[in-house]
Amino acid sequence: MSTRSHAASEGAASAPPAPGRPARGALLLGLPALLFALFTWQVAVEGPLLELDERLSRALVQPGRAAELMADLGNVQVAVPVLVLIAGYTARRARSAGVPRWWLPSVAGLALMVMVPLIVVPLKEWTDRPGTPAVPPATGYYPSGHTATAAVAYGAAVLVLLPWLVSPPARRTAVVTALVLVAAVSFGLVRRGYHWPLDVVASWCLGAMLLGALWLFLRQVAR
Repeated sequence: MSTRSHAASEGAASAPPAPGRPARGALLLGLPALLFALFTWQVAVEGPLLELDERLSRALVQPGRAAELMADLGNVQVAVPVLVLIAGYTARRARSAGVPRWWLPSVAGLALMVMVPLIVVPLKEWTDRPGTPAVPPATGYYPSGHTATAAVAYGAAVLVLLPWLVSPPARRTAVVTALVLVAAVSFGLVRRGYHWPLDVVASWCLGAMLLGALWLFLRQVAR
């Protein structure tokens, strides 16, 4: 992508915000936050939603090699290097193009990844949820750290990369790839029995909150 093309895309991002954008931002952050709070409350008080969750898990669990491989896509050793490589690539492109604060989007994406364990680990300790019958007896399964890692690593990589993808097909491919990877991790975790379905869905909400905040921040930076 040429410097002129990137400048044009930056100019488009600098257009005055439409009246509906504050509402869009509230929806991006508010709805996932509300759902995440609801799910966390149900886990903390062992509410009726857990009975449905456990029935759904029993219907879905079928351990196998394929499910385990899909779940492994959410490992820190797999997902985080993808984000680091994309962040490094885009920072280099931005610096070569003379973009002001060329480092900021990449640093923001990496900082978001650092926030994941800072949020997930205390929640695991507080909720102290036991695992499914498919795993050894233990607690601390809510929310799913693998799902949150995959959602934020792959999602942040796409958000940082999107300004450098000129064609709509390339942009759609990047977004769909991230969604497929997160869906594969989520399905693998539930199918293998590593997590209850609600653990995974809650991490979707957490990932949506964090990525929504990153998206709003990157738009502000572009302006």
